[in-house]
Amino acid sequence: MFSIIQAAGWPIWPLLICSVIALALIIERFASLRSSRVAPTRLLDEVLGISSQGLPTPDVVNRLAEHSLLGQVLAAGLRAVTNAPRMPAAKLQQVFELAGRRAIHQLERYLNTLGTIATAAPLLGLLGTVVGMIEIFGSQGGGPGGNPAQMAHGISIALYNTAFGLMVAIPALMFYRYFRGRVEEYVLELEQSSDRMLSHLQRFTG
Repeated sequence: MFSIIQAAGWPIWPLLICSVIALALIIERFASLRSSRVAPTRLLDEVLGISSQGLPTPDVVNRLAEHSLLGQVLAAGLRAVTNAPRMPAAKLQQVFELAGRRAIHQLERYLNTLGTIATAAPLLGLLGTVVGMIEIFGSQGGGPGGNPAQMAHGISIALYNTAFGLMVAIPALMFYRYFRGRVEEYVLELEQSSDRMLSHLQRFTG
């Protein structure tokens, strides 16, 4: 592996850094976008059941907010109604929308970075190709036949960087698209849960 890095020259180092960052982001997003941390299956029904007879205590609401992203959204509505029992429905809807935007921001965290790596990696590979071509052309300046060692080094730089750029970009793009799809599913689920909770809490706003 080290011999390949040496043959690829200095343009390979930005690609190696991008590959490490992309791998770290993919692992982090897999951990953060689990259903248990975003929108547990039975959470909304449990909250509706607990608050069917009255609003839960602040301790229960705080534990709900720490439970998951959906819990944060539901807790925001419960806190708003607790603090202002006569809150208009439009104002309560704004509370849910603001909490939903915060949750979406957390869902989309690091995705732009991963998408940037997927876009930039082929360009960095192309940069390595250009550097390799410069090496090849430079090897022809030493007379008939040129410098075979320099020519071989230029070919190595061009090919290795092109290949490694694609090796970084393709998985990064695939996971970026996958995570984007997961986020869209969660956003829809958060919206539906917020609508149900909004209708439920209107009983307490009179």
